[in-house]
Amino acid sequence: MKTTAYRIFLAKFAFILIFSAVFCIKFSESMGPQNSGTVEFTITIDAPEESKDVRLWVPYPVSDRDQSIGDIKIAGNYDNQGIYKEPGDGNMALYAEWKSPAEERRLTISFKATAMERVRKDFTPNQAGIPAEVERYTKAEPLIPTDGEVAKAALEATKGKKTIAEKARAVYDWVVENTVRDPEAQGCGLGNVEVTIAKKSGKCVDLSSVFVALARAAGVPAREVFGLRLGKEPGASDLTKGHHCWGEFYLPGYGWTPVDPADVRKKMLEEKLDLDHAKDIREYYFGAVDQNRIVLGKGERGHDLNPRQNGGPLNYFMYPYAEVDGKGLEWLAAQKELKYKVSFLSLK
Repeated sequence: MKTTAYRIFLAKFAFILIFSAVFCIKFSESMGPQNSGTVEFTITIDAPEESKDVRLWVPYPVSDRDQSIGDIKIAGNYDNQGIYKEPGDGNMALYAEWKSPAEERRLTISFKATAMERVRKDFTPNQAGIPAEVERYTKAEPLIPTDGEVAKAALEATKGKKTIAEKARAVYDWVVENTVRDPEAQGCGLGNVEVTIAKKSGKCVDLSSVFVALARAAGVPAREVFGLRLGKEPGASDLTKGHHCWGEFYLPGYGWTPVDPADVRKKMLEEKLDLDHAKDIREYYFGAVDQNRIVLGKGERGHDLNPRQNGGPLNYFMYPYAEVDGKGLEWLAAQKELKYKVSFLSLK
């Protein structure tokens, strides 16, 4: 009897081990590709030593279903600092201020980040309506027009399309087919939709803004996503020029879905591909983005920060922004009075 009971125990134990191994493998597979490491922003502000009103805002990433942010460390010679939630989309910002004379104003923020590949491709037919809280993403904003040439392009792109998913794909294809990447544009671009449509070229904010504007003009809820690319190689990487913008559209009954027509055009330029040879890239970036990026914020264009800035509505908040004695400093990656370096130490 003891021998039989012992054999039964071993059999059950072996089953548990096998089941656990299979579960772990399946769970790992469901997690998908990841990229992990430590991100550090080092920021200095060149201002007259006697200045008594120096202010700084830095995008502050948070954890969600696709990224984990932790072990946050903030240091510097500021007089006060805090984490604030912005109105509207609820993005977060690290705010610091210097009220005393200083030879140099400096701040460092570091955090550990794990980013996952975002894949949203299993679309299912659903008759659900657009939720009330999402309705605003179908409307025009000062920097996201939906009339004139935008409405004309949206009508052209979505002719014959009936569902939100079909219209979103048609707008995505229109952007890929009718724009190119402009490597000479400063930073990530200005996101001027009408200018980008007229020039048919731009960088990631420009092309993503066009997607969002055309999508909204066609009745598709859409918004921009502002983020930072992570280093792909083991060891240390310089991410100072790694900011990136992509888009999302909302599919009722399914949720927010990523699209990145700008990265399609970037890869086509880098790899010298024409549209016929970019089919795989084009297919991938409709409904997916890679694991080598984290989100810093979503949706906000032409908005006020918290605490409110003096320099008027900010075009978009992806880079650090600073003001000295009430005057906003140039922030689009020019590295003049506002200087910053972004580094990444991979855990691979």
